[in-house]
Amino acid sequence: MKRMKKYELTEETSEVAGLTLHRIKAVAALNNISAGELGGFIEKEENLSQYGNAWVYGNAKVYGDAKVCGDAKVCGDAKVYGDAEVCGNACVYGNAEVYGDAEVYGNAWVCGDAKVCGDAEVCGNAWVYGNAWVYGNAKVYGDAKVCGDAKVCGDAKVYGDAEVCGNACVYGNAEVYGDAEVYGNAWVCGDAKVCGDAEVCGNAWVYGNAWVYGNAKVYGDAKVYGDAEVCGNAEIRGDGHLITIGAIGSRNSYTTFFRDKSGGISVKCGCFCGNIDEFLEKVSDTHRDNHHAKTYRAAAELARIHIGPEESGGEL
Repeated sequence: MKRMKKYELTEETSEVAGLTLHRIKAVAALNNISAGELGGFIEKEENLSQYGNAWVYGNAKVYGDAKVCGDAKVCGDAKVYGDAEVCGNACVYGNAEVYGDAEVYGNAWVCGDAKVCGDAEVCGNAWVYGNAWVYGNAKVYGDAKVCGDAKVCGDAKVYGDAEVCGNACVYGNAEVYGDAEVYGNAWVCGDAKVCGDAEVCGNAWVYGNAWVYGNAKVYGDAKVYGDAEVCGNAEIRGDGHLITIGAIGSRNSYTTFFRDKSGGISVKCGCFCGNIDEFLEKVSDTHRDNHHAKTYRAAAELARIHIGPEESGGEL
Protein backbone atom coordinates (compact mmCIF):
# COMPACT_ATOMS: atom_id res chain seq x y z
CA MET A 1 0.00 0.00 0.00
CA LYS A 2 1.33 3.41 -0.95
CA ARG A 3 2.38 5.49 2.06
CA MET A 4 0.47 8.70 2.62
CA LYS A 5 2.51 11.87 2.26
CA LYS A 6 3.10 13.92 5.39
CA TYR A 7 3.17 17.30 3.59
CA GLU A 8 2.39 19.01 0.32
CA LEU A 9 3.65 22.09 -1.49
CA THR A 10 1.37 25.13 -1.38
CA GLU A 11 1.01 27.98 -3.85
CA GLU A 12 2.75 30.41 -1.48
CA THR A 13 6.25 30.99 -2.82
CA SER A 14 9.54 32.67 -1.99
CA GLU A 15 12.40 33.49 -4.36
CA VAL A 16 16.00 32.74 -3.42
CA ALA A 17 19.10 32.47 -5.60
CA GLY A 18 16.91 32.58 -8.72
CA LEU A 19 14.86 29.61 -7.49
CA THR A 20 11.18 29.42 -6.59
CA LEU A 21 10.50 27.80 -3.24
CA HIS A 22 7.09 26.69 -1.97
CA ARG A 23 5.78 26.83 1.56
CA ILE A 24 4.86 23.38 2.86
CA LYS A 25 1.68 22.29 4.62
CA ALA A 26 1.24 19.20 6.76
CA VAL A 27 -1.38 16.77 5.48
CA ALA A 28 -0.84 14.38 8.39
CA ALA A 29 -0.12 14.95 12.07
CA LEU A 30 3.52 14.69 13.15
CA ASN A 31 5.30 15.25 16.44
CA ASN A 32 4.31 18.81 17.45
CA ILE A 33 2.80 19.41 13.98
CA SER A 34 -0.93 19.26 13.33
CA ALA A 35 -2.50 18.37 10.00
CA GLY A 36 -3.03 21.58 8.02
CA GLU A 37 -0.20 23.45 9.79
CA LEU A 38 2.08 25.48 7.55
CA GLY A 39 5.84 25.07 7.54
CA GLY A 40 8.80 26.73 5.86
CA PHE A 41 9.90 26.73 2.24
CA ILE A 42 11.44 24.05 0.06
CA GLU A 43 12.22 23.93 -3.64
CA LYS A 44 11.06 20.36 -4.28
CA GLU A 45 9.98 17.22 -2.46
CA GLU A 46 13.51 15.81 -2.62
CA ASN A 47 14.52 18.51 -0.12
CA LEU A 48 12.37 17.15 2.75
CA SER A 49 11.75 13.49 3.38
CA GLN A 50 8.14 12.33 3.44
CA TYR A 51 9.24 9.85 6.11
CA GLY A 52 10.05 10.43 9.76
CA ASN A 53 9.30 13.62 11.67
CA ALA A 54 11.74 15.88 9.84
CA TRP A 55 10.25 19.34 9.28
CA VAL A 56 11.03 22.79 7.97
CA TYR A 57 9.54 25.52 10.17
CA GLY A 58 8.87 29.25 10.04
CA ASN A 59 10.64 31.03 7.21
CA ALA A 60 13.44 28.49 6.94
CA LYS A 61 14.47 27.50 3.42
CA VAL A 62 15.81 24.27 1.98
CA TYR A 63 16.75 24.15 -1.69
CA GLY A 64 19.18 22.94 -4.33
CA ASP A 65 20.01 19.27 -3.75
CA ALA A 66 19.94 19.64 0.02
CA LYS A 67 18.12 17.02 2.10
CA VAL A 68 16.42 17.14 5.48
CA CYS A 69 15.43 13.75 6.88
CA GLY A 70 15.00 11.59 9.97
CA ASP A 71 13.67 13.72 12.83
CA ALA A 72 15.73 16.78 11.92
CA LYS A 73 14.44 20.33 12.24
CA VAL A 74 15.24 23.42 10.18
CA CYS A 75 13.59 26.51 11.56
CA GLY A 76 13.67 30.27 12.08
CA ASP A 77 15.33 31.93 9.07
CA ALA A 78 17.85 29.16 8.57
CA LYS A 79 18.95 28.00 5.11
CA VAL A 80 20.09 24.57 3.99
CA TYR A 81 21.22 24.32 0.38
CA GLY A 82 23.74 22.95 -2.09
CA ASP A 83 24.26 19.23 -1.42
CA ALA A 84 24.02 19.60 2.35
CA GLU A 85 22.25 17.07 4.57
CA VAL A 86 20.58 17.59 7.93
CA CYS A 87 19.37 14.36 9.49
CA GLY A 88 18.97 12.37 12.67
CA ASN A 89 17.73 14.60 15.50
CA ALA A 90 19.80 17.57 14.35
CA CYS A 91 18.47 21.11 14.50
CA VAL A 92 19.43 24.10 12.36
CA TYR A 93 17.81 27.39 13.35
CA GLY A 94 18.13 31.13 13.73
CA ASN A 95 19.98 32.61 10.74
CA ALA A 96 22.29 29.64 10.45
CA GLU A 97 23.33 28.26 7.06
CA VAL A 98 24.37 24.74 6.11
CA TYR A 99 25.57 24.35 2.54
CA GLY A 100 28.04 22.77 0.15
CA ASP A 101 28.43 19.07 0.96
CA ALA A 102 28.21 19.65 4.70
CA GLU A 103 26.41 17.23 7.01
CA VAL A 104 24.72 17.96 10.31
CA TYR A 105 23.41 14.88 12.08
CA GLY A 106 23.01 13.05 15.37
CA ASN A 107 21.76 15.45 18.05
CA ALA A 108 23.84 18.36 16.79
CA TRP A 109 22.62 21.97 16.83
CA VAL A 110 23.67 24.74 14.46
CA CYS A 111 22.18 28.11 15.29
CA GLY A 112 22.56 31.86 15.52
CA ASP A 113 24.45 33.16 12.48
CA ALA A 114 26.68 30.11 12.29
CA LYS A 115 27.77 28.55 9.00
CA VAL A 116 28.67 24.94 8.26
CA CYS A 117 29.85 24.32 4.72
CA GLY A 118 32.28 22.59 2.40
CA ASP A 119 32.62 18.93 3.41
CA ALA A 120 32.36 19.71 7.11
CA GLU A 121 30.52 17.50 9.58
CA VAL A 122 28.81 18.50 12.81
CA CYS A 123 27.39 15.56 14.73
CA GLY A 124 26.91 13.86 18.09
CA ASN A 125 25.76 16.41 20.66
CA ALA A 126 27.91 19.18 19.23
CA TRP A 127 26.83 22.82 19.08
CA VAL A 128 27.94 25.42 16.54
CA TYR A 129 26.50 28.86 17.22
CA GLY A 130 27.04 32.59 17.29
CA ASN A 131 28.98 33.66 14.20
CA ALA A 132 31.07 30.51 14.19
CA TRP A 133 32.13 28.95 10.92
CA VAL A 134 32.97 25.27 10.35
CA TYR A 135 34.17 24.46 6.86
CA GLY A 136 36.57 22.51 4.67
CA ASN A 137 36.82 18.90 5.87
CA ALA A 138 36.54 19.89 9.51
CA LYS A 139 34.60 17.78 11.97
CA VAL A 140 32.97 18.88 15.23
CA TYR A 141 31.46 16.10 17.32
CA GLY A 142 30.92 14.63 20.77
CA ASP A 143 29.77 17.37 23.15
CA ALA A 144 32.05 19.98 21.61
CA LYS A 145 31.07 23.62 21.17
CA VAL A 146 32.24 26.11 18.55
CA CYS A 147 30.90 29.60 19.09
CA GLY A 148 31.48 33.33 18.95
CA ASP A 149 33.45 34.23 15.81
CA ALA A 150 35.54 31.07 15.95
CA LYS A 151 36.56 29.10 12.86
CA VAL A 152 37.28 25.40 12.52
CA CYS A 153 38.50 24.43 9.06
CA GLY A 154 40.82 22.34 6.95
CA ASP A 155 40.94 18.78 8.34
CA ALA A 156 40.71 19.95 11.94
CA LYS A 157 38.73 18.10 14.59
CA VAL A 158 37.08 19.43 17.72
CA TYR A 159 35.48 16.82 19.95
CA GLY A 160 34.88 15.54 23.46
CA ASP A 161 33.82 18.43 25.69
CA ALA A 162 36.19 20.88 24.03
CA GLU A 163 35.25 24.49 23.31
CA VAL A 164 36.54 26.80 20.61
CA CYS A 165 35.20 30.32 20.89
CA GLY A 166 35.96 34.02 20.65
CA ASN A 167 38.02 34.75 17.53
CA ALA A 168 39.97 31.52 17.81
CA CYS A 169 40.87 29.44 14.77
CA VAL A 170 41.62 25.71 14.58
CA TYR A 171 42.76 24.45 11.19
CA GLY A 172 45.08 22.14 9.28
CA ASN A 173 45.17 18.69 10.90
CA ALA A 174 44.92 20.12 14.39
CA GLU A 175 42.81 18.49 17.10
CA VAL A 176 41.20 20.05 20.16
CA TYR A 177 39.54 17.57 22.51
CA GLY A 178 38.91 16.48 26.07
CA ASP A 179 37.90 19.49 28.17
CA ALA A 180 40.30 21.80 26.39
CA GLU A 181 39.44 25.41 25.59
CA VAL A 182 40.77 27.55 22.77
CA TYR A 183 39.57 31.16 22.82
CA GLY A 184 40.50 34.79 22.45
CA ASN A 185 42.55 35.30 19.27
CA ALA A 186 44.38 32.00 19.62
CA TRP A 187 45.33 29.78 16.69
CA VAL A 188 45.88 26.02 16.75
CA CYS A 189 47.08 24.57 13.47
CA GLY A 190 49.34 22.14 11.64
CA ASP A 191 49.34 18.76 13.39
CA ALA A 192 49.07 20.28 16.84
CA LYS A 193 46.93 18.83 19.63
CA VAL A 194 45.33 20.61 22.57
CA CYS A 195 43.56 18.35 25.05
CA GLY A 196 42.90 17.47 28.67
CA ASP A 197 42.02 20.60 30.65
CA ALA A 198 44.42 22.77 28.70
CA GLU A 199 43.69 26.37 27.73
CA VAL A 200 45.08 28.26 24.76
CA CYS A 201 43.99 31.88 24.60
CA GLY A 202 45.03 35.48 24.07
CA ASN A 203 47.17 35.81 20.94
CA ALA A 204 48.87 32.47 21.46
CA TRP A 205 49.74 30.04 18.67
CA VAL A 206 50.14 26.27 18.92
CA TYR A 207 51.34 24.67 15.71
CA GLY A 208 53.62 22.14 14.05
CA ASN A 209 53.59 18.85 15.97
CA ALA A 210 53.20 20.57 19.32
CA TRP A 211 51.08 19.05 22.04
CA VAL A 212 49.49 21.01 24.91
CA TYR A 213 47.65 19.00 27.55
CA GLY A 214 47.02 18.41 31.24
CA ASN A 215 46.22 21.67 33.05
CA ALA A 216 48.57 23.66 30.86
CA LYS A 217 47.76 27.24 29.95
CA VAL A 218 49.27 29.00 26.93
CA TYR A 219 48.36 32.65 26.51
CA GLY A 220 49.62 36.15 25.83
CA ASP A 221 51.80 36.17 22.71
CA ALA A 222 53.26 32.74 23.37
CA LYS A 223 54.09 30.31 20.58
CA VAL A 224 54.35 26.58 21.14
CA TYR A 225 55.55 24.77 18.05
CA GLY A 226 57.75 22.12 16.49
CA ASP A 227 57.83 18.96 18.61
CA ALA A 228 57.23 20.75 21.90
CA GLU A 229 55.14 19.05 24.60
CA VAL A 230 53.65 21.29 27.24
CA CYS A 231 51.75 19.56 30.02
CA GLY A 232 51.01 19.35 33.73
CA ASN A 233 50.71 22.77 35.34
CA ALA A 234 52.49 24.69 32.60
CA GLU A 235 51.87 28.42 32.30
CA ILE A 236 53.36 29.97 29.20
CA ARG A 237 52.63 33.56 28.30
CA GLY A 238 55.61 34.44 26.10
CA ASP A 239 58.35 32.90 23.97
CA GLY A 240 60.82 33.16 26.85
CA HIS A 241 58.80 30.69 28.89
CA LEU A 242 59.57 27.71 26.67
CA ILE A 243 62.51 25.98 24.99
CA THR A 244 62.54 22.67 23.12
CA ILE A 245 65.92 20.97 22.69
CA GLY A 246 66.66 17.98 20.53
CA ALA A 247 66.91 15.47 19.26
CA ILE A 248 69.01 14.45 22.27
CA GLY A 249 69.44 11.74 24.87
CA SER A 250 68.94 8.02 24.91
CA ARG A 251 65.64 8.37 23.04
CA ASN A 252 67.17 10.68 20.40
CA SER A 253 64.07 12.79 20.83
CA TYR A 254 62.95 16.23 21.99
CA THR A 255 62.92 17.57 25.54
CA THR A 256 60.73 20.55 26.41
CA PHE A 257 61.44 22.91 29.33
CA PHE A 258 58.70 25.37 30.32
CA ARG A 259 57.55 27.79 32.98
CA ASP A 260 54.99 26.30 35.37
CA LYS A 261 52.28 27.83 37.57
CA SER A 262 54.51 27.67 40.65
CA GLY A 263 56.97 30.03 38.93
CA GLY A 264 59.50 27.27 38.45
CA ILE A 265 60.64 25.27 35.43
CA SER A 266 59.11 21.94 34.48
CA VAL A 267 60.27 19.37 31.96
CA LYS A 268 58.61 16.94 29.54
CA CYS A 269 61.01 14.26 28.34
CA GLY A 270 59.63 10.94 27.13
CA CYS A 271 57.35 9.61 29.86
CA PHE A 272 58.75 12.03 32.41
CA CYS A 273 56.89 15.22 33.38
CA GLY A 274 58.01 17.07 36.50
CA ASN A 275 60.10 19.97 37.73
CA ILE A 276 63.66 20.52 36.61
CA ASP A 277 65.24 19.29 39.86
CA GLU A 278 63.27 16.05 39.70
CA PHE A 279 64.34 15.71 36.08
CA LEU A 280 68.04 16.02 36.96
CA GLU A 281 67.64 13.44 39.73
CA LYS A 282 66.03 11.07 37.24
CA VAL A 283 68.88 11.68 34.78
CA SER A 284 71.47 10.80 37.46
CA ASP A 285 69.58 7.66 38.49
CA THR A 286 69.20 6.47 34.91
CA HIS A 287 72.39 7.57 33.15
CA ARG A 288 74.87 8.25 35.97
CA ASP A 289 77.55 10.33 34.27
CA ASN A 290 77.46 9.01 30.71
CA HIS A 291 77.17 11.00 27.48
CA HIS A 292 73.35 11.18 27.68
CA ALA A 293 73.51 12.49 31.26
CA LYS A 294 75.92 15.24 30.25
CA THR A 295 73.70 16.20 27.31
CA TYR A 296 70.57 16.38 29.48
CA ARG A 297 72.39 18.45 32.15
CA ALA A 298 73.66 20.87 29.53
CA ALA A 299 70.13 21.20 28.15
CA ALA A 300 68.80 21.89 31.64
CA GLU A 301 71.41 24.57 32.22
CA LEU A 302 70.52 26.23 28.91
CA ALA A 303 66.84 26.10 29.89
CA ARG A 304 67.57 27.81 33.24
CA ILE A 305 69.37 30.61 31.37
CA HIS A 306 66.71 30.96 28.68
CA ILE A 307 63.64 30.80 30.91
CA GLY A 308 65.28 32.37 33.94
CA PRO A 309 63.66 33.06 37.31
CA GLU A 310 60.01 34.10 37.50
CA GLU A 311 59.56 37.82 36.85
CA SER A 312 58.25 39.83 39.75
CA GLY A 313 55.34 42.15 39.04
CA GLY A 314 55.02 40.94 35.43
CA GLU A 315 51.81 41.29 33.50
CA LEU A 316 49.58 38.22 33.76
